[in-house]
Amino acid sequence: MSKYAYPLLCTRGAVIFPMQDLTVEVGRQASIDAVNYANAYQCNIVLVSQKELTVDVPGPDDVFNVGTICRIKTSRERDEHLKVIFAGLTRCRITKHFIKHDVNFVEVDEIHDVVEDESTIEDLTKKALAEFNVVAQKFARPGFPIRQFTIFDSALASVLVDTFAQIYIQNVEDKQLFLEEENVNKRLQMMLSHIEKERNMDMIEQEINEKVKESIEDGQRDYYLREKLKAIKDELGGGEGSDIDDLRERVENEPYPENVKAKAREEFKHYEMLPPTTGETGVIRTYLEWLLNIPWYQKSKDNDDLEDASRILDEDHYGLVKVKERILEYLAVKQMTNSLKAPIICLVGPPGVGKTSLAKSVARALDRNFVKISLGGVRDEAEIRGHRRTYLGALPGRIIQGMKRAGTINPVFLIDEIDKMASDYKGDPSSAMLEVLDPEQNTQFSDHYLEEPYDLSDVLFICTANYRDNIPPALLDRLEIIELSSYTEFEKLNIAKNHLIRKQIELNGLKSNQFTLSDEMILYIIRHYTREAGVRQLERTIGKLCRKSVLAILKDQKKSVRVTKKLINEWLGHEIFDYGTKEKKDQVGVVTGLAYTSFGGDILPVEVNYFEGKGNLIVTGQLGDVMVESTKIALDFIKANAKKYNIPIEFFEKHDIHIHVPEGAVPKDGPSAGVTITTAIVSALTGRAVKKDLAMTGEVTLRGNVLPIGGLKEKSLAAHRSGIKTIIIPKGNIKDLDDVPDTVKEEVTYIPVEKVDQVINEALL
Repeated sequence: MSKYAYPLLCTRGAVIFPMQDLTVEVGRQASIDAVNYANAYQCNIVLVSQKELTVDVPGPDDVFNVGTICRIKTSRERDEHLKVIFAGLTRCRITKHFIKHDVNFVEVDEIHDVVEDESTIEDLTKKALAEFNVVAQKFARPGFPIRQFTIFDSALASVLVDTFAQIYIQNVEDKQLFLEEENVNKRLQMMLSHIEKERNMDMIEQEINEKVKESIEDGQRDYYLREKLKAIKDELGGGEGSDIDDLRERVENEPYPENVKAKAREEFKHYEMLPPTTGETGVIRTYLEWLLNIPWYQKSKDNDDLEDASRILDEDHYGLVKVKERILEYLAVKQMTNSLKAPIICLVGPPGVGKTSLAKSVARALDRNFVKISLGGVRDEAEIRGHRRTYLGALPGRIIQGMKRAGTINPVFLIDEIDKMASDYKGDPSSAMLEVLDPEQNTQFSDHYLEEPYDLSDVLFICTANYRDNIPPALLDRLEIIELSSYTEFEKLNIAKNHLIRKQIELNGLKSNQFTLSDEMILYIIRHYTREAGVRQLERTIGKLCRKSVLAILKDQKKSVRVTKKLINEWLGHEIFDYGTKEKKDQVGVVTGLAYTSFGGDILPVEVNYFEGKGNLIVTGQLGDVMVESTKIALDFIKANAKKYNIPIEFFEKHDIHIHVPEGAVPKDGPSAGVTITTAIVSALTGRAVKKDLAMTGEVTLRGNVLPIGGLKEKSLAAHRSGIKTIIIPKGNIKDLDDVPDTVKEEVTYIPVEKVDQVINEALL
């Protein structure tokens, strides 16, 4: 055999035989390069099939070693592909792979036909030719006109077998066997064997049909397909269809509701009347599995011991007294009335304050299963109600999927991020949630996929949200809001001591005596390395210290690690946050205000200065619209009362006033800075200094009234932390002092006011 080198084209399952034509869509760049090279140099090309069709860049080990030398008849571009018609010339065996001119080449040996026995070739060819024409008539394909042949030799036999293999054999492996066989006699026998196998399959099908016909009586045509399925299962040994039989047995033996049983029987009947190969059988099977696998009657027994429930809540969470009381009230009423027809609890608070873990604790306290879904970013109503079965790939909505995961009809079901739902042209998911969360409606919840009403009345729904204002109004009417404010430093300290440190020690493989973090160091971390309402960042920071300690114990052979300020600075870097501190001395035009952010409270100094100008007001510090309005109201109030404060009225026409709130890169806004800005302007224009250990909060009106504000607890904590001894608050906020910790109220004096004049008299020296 002579050796030749040709460009190589690897195909995905396409096999071409000598004397046959084959059209191939060529899309891979390596294949396009091979075709272009062959066209450019008027040379032939080798086609060989891949072993695995999913390989994108096949190597020598990924292709068969027997292929076909081909001639390119036509080639034309089509989109980004080449549509090429190849004409097979001769079989070849690949002996070497190499790259030439950036094109994949192979060195091949041509494979020539081998005739084992000339005396039998004529008989085999005649028989194969006759069988070929029978197959051609069955598939409405052109056969070979036998009368035109006078010589039945090996050349005719080879063309006959290759034509049969090219047209009628679909399996790639079978085609490759025909291609690799050199012996013409054996190829003829393979062809006859393949046709005989097909004929036997036809006979089996005919026998099955005969059995079915014999078993059908007059008037039983509705059972035809079921009898045929049984006959097929008998031929296969009874291995098919057992899963449907299991589902049917479950329907009859388990206490499903009658409407569910009726629906399942209807679907079984429809399933059995369909051909097994149709796509609809898979759709029905999936539907039946969903219908029967979600809980309809499975119910867990509640733990009615309220003391045990209280103990579990205290174990899992520190503080949150009002929240725990409300949850226990909820459980007590449920126990007394044996009903959950009450407003759904919605826990509202900033991230990390324990909303999700509270819901898990409720499930543990009740001894119920727990399941959670998140609605963040959901904007399609079908996410809640499911898709109708007419859609491809339809599934139930998230509510039914959650019930399947729960496995019982009375789980604790957490609906997270309910304030982050959206809506678009696909529908409004918040409207679909009304039926879920309304106790008057959820006994007959309708899921488009399920098509049967589902009772959600035994489910204990708990929702969470970060911002109350973002909850859709219609949903808000069905919810009982429980506010979870940010943790105080004292609460964070106790959470770290009682929960976080122990958890991180266990996670990082330490023993309790190998890692020590004092209260002082915990407070240092809280103040200078975290700024958050919850404790997530605090937990991550403690975890980092634990990992550093593990490394020090293993690497430096230390027995234990006691975390100090020096170690914290070394392992965590320099202080990230610097909480504000009070002024060190009495100053003119500088007043300490109080701010409430998503990270808790903080102090916010306001500075005012003036200079000769044209009566302009300059505001800096990235203030939002509300605070800018507060500056205008404050200035107009002072202008209206200039005589009272001994300020010449012409002063405002000849001077510009500049108001600045430090940390100019941080956006600030909120309706509680009015009295602070007013006091700062009066101090600057009159030259009277402001007391250094005093802070204030409240909004002002044009008539000088002081309006109530929010977040008094957080603001008080920030003032106390900064060393403030006196806080001026609106009189309308006296009721909120009940929420302020006693440790703060013991060291801070509160001065309630109704008018700006009272503020100025208390604040200015």
